[in-house]
Amino acid sequence: MYSHVTFGSSDLDRAAAFYDAVLAELGMERRSVSPDGGPASACWVLPGQSLPRFYVYEPFDGKPASAGNGNMVAFAASSPAVVRVAYQAAMAAGARGEGAPGERQHYGIGYYGAYFRDLDGNKVHVVYRGDIE
Repeated sequence: MYSHVTFGSSDLDRAAAFYDAVLAELGMERRSVSPDGGPASACWVLPGQSLPRFYVYEPFDGKPASAGNGNMVAFAASSPAVVRVAYQAAMAAGARGEGAPGERQHYGIGYYGAYFRDLDGNKVHVVYRGDIE
């Protein structure tokens, strides 16, 4: 299991509003982040859990954020309907589609997902894993 995943953003307020809209559909909520001497950030978790966390940070080195080629974060959804709702929230918040919601049987029977790029170009996948239930 991982501790946290981090994406960089050159506009933290814009990124936080984007992920508030998308991650709420997955049952995640934003938590406060105590200043620790690092760059400003926003953080989301599932209610009642402290880990894993998803962060969006201003880059530590002060340079503009950039999306990594081949990098992606995948968020688990509780059903195909939740995948569709999260994808629509992302599109409404300004995301760029990278793969509309649908079955992806080549990944496994019951695998249902969608792909999009956030406002900074980071690739995001929302997936229902019916293949491992």
